Amino acid sequence: MNEQSQAKSPDTLRAMVAGTLANFQHPTLKHNLTTLKALHHVAWMDDTLHVELVMPFVWNSAFEVLKEQCSADLLRITGAKAIDWKLSYNIATLKRVKNQPGINGVKNIIAVSSGKGGVGKSSTAVNLALALAAEGAKVGVLDADIYGPSIPTMLGAEDQRPTSPDGTHMAPIMSHSLATNSIGYLVTDDNAMVWRGPMASKALMQMLQETLWPDLDYLVLDMPPGTGDIQLTLAQNIPVTGAVVVTTPQDIALIDAKKGIVMFEKVEVPVLGIVENMSMHICSNCGHHEPIFGTGGAQKLAEKYHTQLLGQMPLHISLREDLDRGTPTVVSRPESEFTAIYRELADRVAAQLYWQGEVIPGEIAFRAV
Repeated sequence: MNEQSQAKSPDTLRAMVAGTLANFQHPTLKHNLTTLKALHHVAWMDDTLHVELVMPFVWNSAFEVLKEQCSADLLRITGAKAIDWKLSYNIATLKRVKNQPGINGVKNIIAVSSGKGGVGKSSTAVNLALALAAEGAKVGVLDADIYGPSIPTMLGAEDQRPTSPDGTHMAPIMSHSLATNSIGYLVTDDNAMVWRGPMASKALMQMLQETLWPDLDYLVLDMPPGTGDIQLTLAQNIPVTGAVVVTTPQDIALIDAKKGIVMFEKVEVPVLGIVENMSMHICSNCGHHEPIFGTGGAQKLAEKYHTQLLGQMPLHISLREDLDRGTPTVVSRPESEFTAIYRELADRVAAQLYWQGEVIPGEIAFRAV
């Protein structure tokens, strides 16, 4: 075997690739890719190096960074003329709050919460869900904002009604590749919800448990705003894997966001981090950036409570217009700068969920409630 062919032997190639991956650093990685055992397959064919990674959380945006940073080094050290990169997923099922049994077919539940209304919680939840799907995951959304169910309108599905294949369970409404359910599918716009807290909580638990969810990597739960009895009951009884708190930079919103973080801590739900919505207003005419609600508040809040600032979402008219049309930005403008921000947010949320959690073995991951 000559030196050139030996350099391309499977063991040597794998060692070269593993060494390069071990040096790659990214905010979504607590440990390097080699330690994570993400390298699944390495092969050489027709002067092309084939590299396949398998990740336990969505990682597509970071994967693009990896290819950009590592391709040149791999071409140089292996002598390949091209690299064929491939990313696959085996999304991990992670420990739920208080070891509660899970929902059939659902690996992980991410609660999106806010201490007060009006901060863009639902718009963040729906675009986060769509971004997770765009990254390659199987995703659902449960609209638990029972007094203001806006998810059906945001997804352009407000006129749809769920069916019941067996007379007991509901089939989810599919919209933009998301499996969804909402009290908004069951009532009309002019029917006000006047349920008391216990009745509302019971209805939401029924929707969660009696929906025929397909196999989902992530179910995004759009929580009701606030920190009252309903929110507390849901946080205690739903098998949540982790929570995201949405706020704006405004002082009054930050005060209420603190209450949300404390509530989750009291019921032992891991807080994955904070999303600062409306962090910067972008003028649609001239593109001028202005922090009309202040700056730095969410970062200080994250540091105080030892959590992460997961992302900062701008305020722009197109984001609102897309939601009003029922085609959120992530699906209507897949190449836009705003979609890129949401997809980076999805990567960070999924990564933080994984690193903060404890993996449940596959054979017990889908216990019924």
